[in-house]
Amino acid sequence: MMQSNEVEYPVSTNRPPAFARSRRLLRTGLTLPLVALSPFAVATVATAEDAGTDEATRLGPLSVSAARSPVPVETVGSAVTVITAEQIEALQIRQVDDVLRLVPGVAVSRTGSVGGMSQIRIRGSEGNQTLVRIDGIEVSDPSGGSEFDFGHLLAYEIERIEVLRGPQSALYGSDAVGGVIDITTKRGSGPLSGSVRTEAGSFDTREAVGTVSYGDQIFDALVSAQSFRTDGISSADERAGNPEKDGYRNRSAFAKFGLRPSEDLEFALVGRTVRYRAEGDGYSTLPYDADEETRGTQTFLRGEARYAMADGRWHHKVGLANTEHDRDYRSDGSITSTYLGRRLKADYQTDYGFETGAVSHDLSLGTEYERETVRTSSAWSTVDRAFDSTGFAGEYRLGLYDQLFLSAAGRYDKNEIFDDQKTWRFTAAWLIPGTDTKLRASYGTGIKNPTLFELFGYTNTYQGNPDLKPEEATGWDAGIEHSFFDGRFVIDFGWFRQDIENLIQGSGSTSINLPGASRVNGIETSVTIRPVSWADLRLAYTYTDGEDSNGQELVRRAPHIASADLATRFLDNRGRAGLSVVYNGEQKDWAYDAFYNRSVVTLDDYTLVNLTAAYDLTDTVEIFGRIDNLFDEEYQEVLGYGSRGRAGYAGLRMRF
Repeated sequence: MMQSNEVEYPVSTNRPPAFARSRRLLRTGLTLPLVALSPFAVATVATAEDAGTDEATRLGPLSVSAARSPVPVETVGSAVTVITAEQIEALQIRQVDDVLRLVPGVAVSRTGSVGGMSQIRIRGSEGNQTLVRIDGIEVSDPSGGSEFDFGHLLAYEIERIEVLRGPQSALYGSDAVGGVIDITTKRGSGPLSGSVRTEAGSFDTREAVGTVSYGDQIFDALVSAQSFRTDGISSADERAGNPEKDGYRNRSAFAKFGLRPSEDLEFALVGRTVRYRAEGDGYSTLPYDADEETRGTQTFLRGEARYAMADGRWHHKVGLANTEHDRDYRSDGSITSTYLGRRLKADYQTDYGFETGAVSHDLSLGTEYERETVRTSSAWSTVDRAFDSTGFAGEYRLGLYDQLFLSAAGRYDKNEIFDDQKTWRFTAAWLIPGTDTKLRASYGTGIKNPTLFELFGYTNTYQGNPDLKPEEATGWDAGIEHSFFDGRFVIDFGWFRQDIENLIQGSGSTSINLPGASRVNGIETSVTIRPVSWADLRLAYTYTDGEDSNGQELVRRAPHIASADLATRFLDNRGRAGLSVVYNGEQKDWAYDAFYNRSVVTLDDYTLVNLTAAYDLTDTVEIFGRIDNLFDEEYQEVLGYGSRGRAGYAGLRMRF
């Protein structure tokens, strides 16, 4: 698994006392501030003065998505990968979907230039079967197929990205069929400070980011703004005779605040807004050059309060979040359709933990109310619909002798359209005594409700089907992780299988539930190596075998996906260089004729190689540069859409 370089010990049963202390600190909160238990917090935290000593204790990396409350990663029975800000910056990755290409089990499909639709599929599931959260906010678009378009999410001010794989509806409800992508942004810390980063390069690309930060024991704040623009490439593949470039503009602002009036009480507020303009092309049987454009705004906001009692063993959390996607589509300068999707979500959770000898018990109970609203308008129809749902969830976690960790979770959802839904999940993690080996396993169920567009939408070529049923999934995985040479070589190998009933697919001018069960199975493996103190190497490979209930290979899921990235440091860490390689094997896609009858085609495999370098001129000034797609690979991730060739970028960062 990709973990923080700050971890001071390998995955081993010969664990130092800090491991047992970290779990007790998470439970009691005696020396750990409440903010460290929040999705607004970073995943690795330090505490001072533990167990009567004056030495700071570095806790191991935490998972904020694998359970109802944060838990140490090595106690998790599900497959989870953590990518840190240091890893993202070492490779100078500027788009979140490019970060996710390095994660086992994850497939990315981007349509053309920057700003084009970008779908993420986990373990062969559909894009809208992946739940995406940013700082605890569910960010999928109710008016956009209930999935999150990663095309507008740039990787700035991100502290960590966590990818939890396998059905997780017992924790999160609908959408978490393939897994969960949980993104945590940075928070203010230390004296008042700031930074400015500027960058420019190929395709007339320019980017600027400015950040101000402050944090103490009572109050913290981080405010950041970003501007990105590029002339881009043609969304429709230039090799098919489409020379017109499609530009992209993105302006984003982000703010996060925390207030702790006492040791037991915390308030937090986070907000993000993105305004974008994406030029595009038309589509007939294939994309073609046309004067098309999308303008939109995304707004994400969450407020949260936390209170601890009973000497910190009993925690309460209440939150309110709002998600809004507002966009319009234009052709030849005129608006052709508008889409507005909103999600208002209120939640409450209580956590209680205690120990009986060498056995730990943790119980989490929570309830959520959610209202989704969709308003669309076009020349063909107007849709104005709302959807309410209420969920109740609980999880019990049992730890035995700091070696065996078990969990059971269940959820009950009720709504006004479908029958009441029940989902569940079980996990186990065993840290084998006397070895550096961890065994893990999970088994669970998932639910994906039809989207409001699939139910009630209408265009000149599509009519919704109000009789659609929710998709239902059952999945399991099992894995082994072993550490060699004092943690300098870690290998993680896993198997998985998932069966989905009532899979929703387009059929003619509407959508239907496929009869029978679609299945996906495969293997995932990752290797982390630190051969010397100044280099880190990570390797990942995934084999996926997915078929629908008719025995047809699922599209846009390459059976073979692999990645490698190397980060090096030299000249007393003033210099840094990196290399990343991404391989995507052959995959199927759909081709359509003039009557929208479809057939299956095969897209070629491709390999992308990127190089990076950075150097600290002073303690506050850094220069950097990178080359993307070093060997100028030509490829398509979606039939008919082009991709960026070789590109170079350089920039400057100043801190004050």
